[in-house]
Amino acid sequence: MSENGSTRRVVVGLRHGGHAIADEAPGVDDAVSKGSVRLSEVAQDPDLEKADPASALAMVGVTDFDYLFPSLVEEETNLLPAGSPQVAQNTVDALNDLGNAMVEQGPSTQNAPIPPIHTYWGQFVDHDLTAATDNNSVIGIDAVPLTPTAPADVKAKLKNGRNPALNLDSVYGDGPFAVSDPSKVVVPYQDGDRAKLKLGTLTALNGSGGVRIPPVDDVERDLPRVNRKAQIGDGRNDENLVVAQLHVAFLRFHNAAVDWVRDHEPQRTGVGEVFSRARELTRWTYQWLCVHDFLGAVLTPGTVDHVLASEDDLLGLAGRSKPYMPLEFSVAAFRFGHSMVRGAYDWNRNFGAPGDFVPNAGFNLLFLFTGDGKLGDNPTLPDNWPAEYDRLVRTDPAFVARAARPIDTRLALPLTEMENQLVGTSVTSSSDLGILLKHLARRNLLRGFALSLPTGQAVAGKLGITALTATELTDGLDQGVRDALDKGGFVDRTPLWFYVLRESEVKSNGHALGPVGSRIVAETIIGQIRNDPRSYLSQTAWTPADGVKLQDGSAVTSIAQFIRFAGFPV
Repeated sequence: MSENGSTRRVVVGLRHGGHAIADEAPGVDDAVSKGSVRLSEVAQDPDLEKADPASALAMVGVTDFDYLFPSLVEEETNLLPAGSPQVAQNTVDALNDLGNAMVEQGPSTQNAPIPPIHTYWGQFVDHDLTAATDNNSVIGIDAVPLTPTAPADVKAKLKNGRNPALNLDSVYGDGPFAVSDPSKVVVPYQDGDRAKLKLGTLTALNGSGGVRIPPVDDVERDLPRVNRKAQIGDGRNDENLVVAQLHVAFLRFHNAAVDWVRDHEPQRTGVGEVFSRARELTRWTYQWLCVHDFLGAVLTPGTVDHVLASEDDLLGLAGRSKPYMPLEFSVAAFRFGHSMVRGAYDWNRNFGAPGDFVPNAGFNLLFLFTGDGKLGDNPTLPDNWPAEYDRLVRTDPAFVARAARPIDTRLALPLTEMENQLVGTSVTSSSDLGILLKHLARRNLLRGFALSLPTGQAVAGKLGITALTATELTDGLDQGVRDALDKGGFVDRTPLWFYVLRESEVKSNGHALGPVGSRIVAETIIGQIRNDPRSYLSQTAWTPADGVKLQDGSAVTSIAQFIRFAGFPV
C-alpha cells in the first residue's frame, strides 16, 4: 500500500513513448501487441487484473490530460490547417520538413547562460509530472493519412500515468514499509535502516579506461540494480546517464536528510517518523528549487514572482475533483528543454585531457552507461563514469560543453538518432516508423498536430500577450525552416512547440523562454505545487531556511547546494 492507502504507484514498465492501459479496457490485447503496458504490470498490483477500467485508473493514481484553453481547440482556425485530406497531408509534409530543417548539422558553439544540470533537472521534473504523452499505439503519429484527433477523443484516450504533484514518487515508490515482492521491481530501502534508501555501488575497473572519479572511496554512486535493472520508481530515469546520476543525488539527499533530522530534531525517534520528516524536507526543498532556481533560470525574469502573487488559477484546478496535466504544457511548452540538450558533455576528468582520453561524453555513451545500454558490459556503473558535478552545475566560458544550448529553434544532431526510443518495441531502426520515432523534432511536431494543440498565436491571444509578427517569426531563420513555415501556412498558424522556441530566440536571445512559454510553464508547475495540500506552498511561509542545512550552516537554495548536501563535491 502507498502512503495514502491506495495501491502502489511505482511506474517501472513505462518508457518514453509508453502507455499504461487498464487491464479490462476494450481492445487491451491489441494495444499491448502494439507496445502498451497493462496497468497491473506498471503499478505492480495483481488486484488490478480484476478491476474495471475506471477503478483501475483511479487505483494507480492515473490522471487526465486536458487542454489549458479548451475553448481554443473547438475552433478550427486556432489549430494547424487540416480542413481537407489534401490540406492535412500538406500540413504533415510541412511538419516533417520543418523538423528536419531544425536539426543542426554539427556541434553547436552557441550557449545559454544556463548550467547543463538545468536541462536534466527539467527532464527529472517531467518524469515526476507526466507519463504517456508520446504513446503511439493509442494516438499514433504514423497513420496514413495523419489527421488531428478530436479534442474530446484525445481527452478520453490519453491518460497520464502520473499524479502531477511534484511529490517524488519516482524516488520513494511505496515507502519503506511496503510488502516486498521478489517478482516485482520495488524501490529498495536499506535493511539496516529502513528510513534510508538503498544505493548501488560502482564497479571497480582497477585503473583501466581512465582514472577513478573522486572521492575515490565513495563507491555508493549508482542506482540500486538487480541484473543491471535499476530498482527505482520510474524506469525512464535510467534511460540516460545524466538523469540517472541526478536520481542518485536525490536518493543520497534523502539519506543525508535522515541523518540531519536525527541530529537536529531528536524528538523524532521512530523510524517511520524520521523517514516521513526527511521525505517532507526533501520534497519541499525540491519543490522550492523547482520554482526559484530551475524556473528562475529558464523563464522570463519576473514570471515566477507574477504567478506566485497571482490568484488567477489559470489551470482551473479549484473546480476539479482531481488534478490534470495540460497538453499545451506537456506536448509543447515544456519540451523547450529538447533544444537545450548538447550532443556531448564535459562529463568528468576522463574527457578532454590529452593522451588516450575521449574528447567528450557523447550522447551515445551517455545512453550506453545505463541499464538499457548494459552499462558498457559492467554489472553496475564503472568507477570511471560518475558525474563530476562541478562541470554541470555552473557555466564556464572556457568550456563550451559546460553550458546548456540556447532555447531556440535548433536541435542537436544526435536527437535524430535516439535509438532508446525503440527499446522494448518490435519497431526496427531502419523502418519508416523507426526513423520517425528516433527523430525528436519531427515527433514533437507531429504529436502536437495529432493531439489538436492550439497554435502559438491562438495561445498568445488567450493569454493577452502580443503574438510574434510574421517578420519576427521568420527573420534570420535558415532557408529550409522558412520554406517549411511557408509551405504549411505556419507563419500565421504556428505549431505551439516551434512558436515557444522561436519566441525565446526573438525575445530572449535563447537565454530564457519568452512570455507565452514562460507563462504556460510557470502556471503549470506552480499551479500543481499549489494544488498539493502537502507541498511547501501549502505550508505557512516555508523556505529552505526552515529546512536542512549544509555543514557551514547555510540553507539549500540552489541546485548546486542540493548536489553538495547529497555529498558530491561541487
